[in-house]
Amino acid sequence: MRFWMQIAEQGAHLVWLAWLPRVSSSSTVIKGDDGVTQRNEAWPNAMPEIGQRAQRSRAVTARDIELFTEISGDRNPLHFDEEAARATRFGGIVVQGGVISAILNAAVAEEMPGPGTVFLQVNWSFKSPVRPGDTITGEVQVTKVRPDKPIAELETAVLQGDGTLLLDGNAVCYTMPIQNEPEGKS
Repeated sequence: MRFWMQIAEQGAHLVWLAWLPRVSSSSTVIKGDDGVTQRNEAWPNAMPEIGQRAQRSRAVTARDIELFTEISGDRNPLHFDEEAARATRFGGIVVQGGVISAILNAAVAEEMPGPGTVFLQVNWSFKSPVRPGDTITGEVQVTKVRPDKPIAELETAVLQGDGTLLLDGNAVCYTMPIQNEPEGKS
């Protein structure tokens, strides 16, 4: 309630913010610098803890390359032309980096911090190629959390089934509340 009263005092912002769905959030108890315990309403899916981890795995297919090309327009011969790709240092077809990093999008949006999470900033380094048929695992670990806003910093990595590091780096993400559609509406 206090939050909405502060918004109302800001005048013009009320019109912009009033249409946002208000969902009940999980309250997290935090201890402020003054030692007073207070509830944290900033995190819609409970505030993650430093050190918390999540991962997601999937097999990458030639169809993933086709779909990513359709979406992105990336028609690099390294992804389609076996003969041209074989003549490069990769020695064969490689999967686009966007397909590889997409598993991290799924890890944060589906696993942790959870639904409503988007990346604000990423810093990724690609270490090794991925080929159609490889199984990849995206891993995220919380390194910093803001209790006043639903913002978390994460260490990120994508590994091949044999443990080969494919991508590593870090990311900053934001988690917004998601209101479910009322039943019977679509």
